[in-house]
Amino acid sequence: MKKRLFSILLCLALVLGLAACGSNDDPQTTAQGNEEKEEQDMSEGVEPGTEDEADSQTAKAEDGKTLVVHFSVPETDSAEDMNAEEENSTVVIDGEVLGNTQYVAYVIQENTGADIFRIEPTTPYPMDHAELEEVATEEKSNDAMPEIAAEVENIEQYHTVFLGYPNWYADMPRIIYSFLDKYDLSGKTVVPFVTSGGSGFSDTINTISELEPDAEVITDGISISRNVVQDAESDIIEWLNGLGYSK
Repeated sequence: MKKRLFSILLCLALVLGLAACGSNDDPQTTAQGNEEKEEQDMSEGVEPGTEDEADSQTAKAEDGKTLVVHFSVPETDSAEDMNAEEENSTVVIDGEVLGNTQYVAYVIQENTGADIFRIEPTTPYPMDHAELEEVATEEKSNDAMPEIAAEVENIEQYHTVFLGYPNWYADMPRIIYSFLDKYDLSGKTVVPFVTSGGSGFSDTINTISELEPDAEVITDGISISRNVVQDAESDIIEWLNGLGYSK
C-alpha cells in the first residue's frame, strides 16, 4: 500500500514538472520568431532601426528646391587681347567668357543641383569699364531701382536662395536692390556670395537682412577675390559642404 501511494505521488510530481517546463518560452523558438519578424520587415522595405533616418530624409526632401540667383557684368565677351579691367571682371573656361560672379554661380549650381537665374537689366550695362563705372556711380547716388528683364517663375517653390553679386563701391549693385524689392523671400534661407577686388561683403549681408527681415540670411557666405576666382572651385565646394548643400 505504501509503495503504491509513493508511486502515485511520484507520477504527480513528474506531471507537474512537465507542465511547468511547458509554460516557459523556448529560447530557440523566440529567436526564430524574431528572425522571422526581421525578415518580414525587410520584405516590406523597412530596414530595422532606420525609421528615424527615413523620416529625416523625408523632412529634408520637403524643404523645397534651391535657386541660385546672380548678377554679373563681364566687361568683354572675347577671350582674346583683354585689357586689365576686362581680365579683372572675367573668367575664361574652355574659351567661354564668364563674369566672375557668374562663374561662382555656375559652380554652386553644378554642385547643388539647384535651378539658376541670372539677373539682367532691361537696359544692358555697358561693357566699357569707364562707362560702367559712371552708370554704377549714378545709380548708387540716385538710389536707382533698375528694371529687371525677366522674372523668376514660381519663386514660392524655393526654400533656399543663393544670392550672388559683385561688390560695387562697398555696396550691392542697385539692381540687387530691385530684385529684393520685387521678391518677398520671407521664410526662405538666403545664402549670399560675392566677388570683389578685396572689399569682400562690406556691410551687404546686413543690408540683405534689413531688406528681407523675415528671411533667414546666412552670415557665413563666401567672398571670392577677383584675383583668384578662376582657381576657387575647390574652395567653393568646401564651403558648400560645410553648409550641407552639396548634392
